[in-house]
Amino acid sequence: MTVMPPLEDRADFEAADRGFVGTTSQDTIRDARGRIVWDFGAYAFLTGPCPDTAHPSLWRQSQLTAKHGLYQVAEGIYQVRGFDLSNVSFVEGERGVIVIDPLLSTECAAAAAELYRRHRGDRPVTAVVFSHSHADHFGGVRGVVPDGGDVPVIAPAGFFEHAVSENVYAGTAMNRRAIYMYGAALPKSATGQIGAGLGQTTSTGTISLIEPTLHVTRTGQDEVIDGVRIVFQLTPGTEAPAEMNFFFPGRRALCMAENATHNLHNVLTLRGALVRDPRAWSRYLTEAIEMFAADSDVLFASHHWPTWGTRELTVFLSQQRDLYAYLHDQTLRLLNQGHTGLEIAEMIELPPALDRAWHARGYYGSVSHNVKAVYQRYMGWFDGNPAHLWELPPQESARRHVELMGGAPNILSKAEEAYRAGEWRWAAQILNYVVFADPTDNAARELLAKVYDGLGRGSENGTWRNFYLQGAAELRGDKPRNPIDSAGPDLARALSAEQIFDSLAIRVNGPRAWDTRLTIDWNFTDLEEGIRTSLANGVLTQTRSREATPADLTVTLAEPQLLALLASGDLGGVQATGDRRALTTLMDLLDAPDPDFDIVTP
Repeated sequence: MTVMPPLEDRADFEAADRGFVGTTSQDTIRDARGRIVWDFGAYAFLTGPCPDTAHPSLWRQSQLTAKHGLYQVAEGIYQVRGFDLSNVSFVEGERGVIVIDPLLSTECAAAAAELYRRHRGDRPVTAVVFSHSHADHFGGVRGVVPDGGDVPVIAPAGFFEHAVSENVYAGTAMNRRAIYMYGAALPKSATGQIGAGLGQTTSTGTISLIEPTLHVTRTGQDEVIDGVRIVFQLTPGTEAPAEMNFFFPGRRALCMAENATHNLHNVLTLRGALVRDPRAWSRYLTEAIEMFAADSDVLFASHHWPTWGTRELTVFLSQQRDLYAYLHDQTLRLLNQGHTGLEIAEMIELPPALDRAWHARGYYGSVSHNVKAVYQRYMGWFDGNPAHLWELPPQESARRHVELMGGAPNILSKAEEAYRAGEWRWAAQILNYVVFADPTDNAARELLAKVYDGLGRGSENGTWRNFYLQGAAELRGDKPRNPIDSAGPDLARALSAEQIFDSLAIRVNGPRAWDTRLTIDWNFTDLEEGIRTSLANGVLTQTRSREATPADLTVTLAEPQLLALLASGDLGGVQATGDRRALTTLMDLLDAPDPDFDIVTP
C-alpha cells in the first residue's frame, strides 16, 4: 500500500524558491492576434489549502510547478520556470548567452528571454542547445533566435529526424490525446485542471524549429561554446529517442534534460509514442552518476526545480535510477511467472525508500501505466489468452454486453449503486458499455461523467486527472478543439522528400485505391537522386532505383518546392511530362486526418 510522504515537508518549496530573481508583471502571454497562449493568473487558486476535489499530493506538486519567474541556478546559469510546461535555461558566456530548451511556443520563449534580459542585461544569444526531440524543448526557438539569426544550434544525434517524424506520422492522433493528457482546454480550478505533474500545462502558441548545426554523436564529446566548456552524455531511447545530458565543469553544474525530474516519468506517455526503454534509462542514469555527480554542486533539468549539493543530487539520481530499474525488472520477473500486464500493474508496489521520496511520486507517469508499458515493450498487446486474440470491436462488444446484462436500465441501476459505494473503477467499466452501445443515452453519459469526475479528483497523477475530467466534459457535450499545430511551417519545411512521401502513404485510403496503379518520377534538381513513387494494392511505395518501365508522370523540381506542390496539386510552377492526371488521381485517394475525433464516445 503506497504511503504518501509527510505534507509538512517543505524542502521542495525551499528549493523551488531558491535563487528567485523576479517575475513578470503581466497576467498573460498573447500571440500576434491577441489570443492568450499562457495565463499566469489561471492558477492563483492554488495558493489556498487543498480542497476535497483534489488529491493533496497532486495539489502540492501543482503549487510547486505553478511558481514562475527567473531563478539563479549557479554562477552564470539562470532558468525561467513557469512560463510553459518546460523550463528554459540561460548560460552566460563570454559574449552573450547560451539558451537551453526554448519552451514549446515562440511567444512564451520570447517572454522568458525578455524577463532574463530585464534582470541580466541585453546579452545576445550566442548558441542554442536542444536537449531532446520533444516539441516543448525546441518549439519556441524562433522566440529567442529571430529569422535570419545565425548561431550554433546543438542537439543530440538523431534529433532532427525524430523531432520531425513524431509530429507528422502519428501527430494528429497524438495531439488530440495531448489535449486530454495536459488538460489545456479544461477550466483551471479546484474542480478542474490543476496541473499535469511535469508542469502546469502546454502553451498554445506558435511552434517553430531550426535545424541543428552541431550534432553530439558520442558520450564524452567536449565542446567550448562562447567560452563555456560543455561535456555531453548521449542517452538515446530514454525519455526521448534522441536525448542528452550535459555537464558544465567550470560551473560544477549538471543538466539532466528530462531524464531525472521531480516525478516518476512515463515509460509510455498517455498521448501516445514509442515505448521507452526503462532498462537503458536506468543504465544511463548510472553512467551520469559515474561521470558527473562527484564533480557537481547542482543538478538542474528542463522541468521542475534544481537539486543542490553533491550528496543530495547523487541520492536523487540514484533513486531515480532505481525507480526505472525496479519497474523494469519486477515487471519482467512477474511476466515470466505468467502474469499479464493488467495483473502486474495491480501487484507492484515501490520499495519504501522510493515510495517515501516526493520526486518518485507518479504525478506524470504512474506505476500502473508504466508497468503496462514495460509489458507492452516485451510482449506486445496480446496477453496470451485466446479469448483476447480476436475480440469484437468496442461498439459491437458493448451492445452485446448491454444485452447480456439485462439492458441499459439494469446496468444504470447497478452503476448507481457502485457509484454511491465508491466503486468507481467498476462503474466506469460497465457504464462505458452503455455509452458505446448507445451514445444517445444521456442518463448513462451523465452518470459516467460523474464517475470520471470522482476518479479524476481522487487521482495523484496529473495526466490521469486531466484525462478523466476532459472525458467527463466530452460526455457532457463539451468536446475541445485542437489548439496546437505541431506540424507548423517550420516542421513542415524540415521534412525530407522521403518523409513527405511517407506522410502521403499513411493517408492513402487503401480500399478506394485497391485497383489504382500509377507511377510518378520525382527528379530533384538539388539532390543527387530522384525518387519514384508507385501506387499499387492500396500502398504508396518509394524507391531510389528506376525501373525500365516509364513513369505515368515525371516531375522535375527542387526539394523545397515539393510540399507546396502537393498542398496545391498544381504542377504549373514545375517541369512536368506525361499524364498530369496521375497526380490528381493520387491526391483524390488521400484521406484528411481528423484533429478533433471523439475519444470517450464511439
